[in-house]
Amino acid sequence: MLEISPRKVARVILRARELGSKVGRWDAPGDAADADSILENRPSDGTEAELRSYIADMNNDEQASLVAIAWIGRDTFDAAELAEAIETAKEEKTSPTEDYLLGMPHLAAHLEAGLEALGHNVEEAGEGIF
Repeated sequence: MLEISPRKVARVILRARELGSKVGRWDAPGDAADADSILENRPSDGTEAELRSYIADMNNDEQASLVAIAWIGRDTFDAAELAEAIETAKEEKTSPTEDYLLGMPHLAAHLEAGLEALGHNVEEAGEGIF
């Protein structure tokens, strides 16, 4: 049984998408192009900090479920193995969940695929968020 609400997962997906769409700064501060570079990853951008805080504030069961969903989405586990994936996430945790997940390439895609494999519609789960 999933130990996190699909809505919380949808919120992580949204923020991970935003974070994944950002690129390193390419212009110097004060350039004329500065106004056109809103998708740049800037030190003052709070997207990553907000996402880290949101994940860190989840309880252990929610964090383990979030990791399990990502693992299912990247085909490390099958949807039928959800309970095993959650238990493995709990047993093998060695670093903060937010560090682990934000270090995972394609996090948003894995979470989305995992939720869908578990029978949840991401758009419905994120209604009002997306």
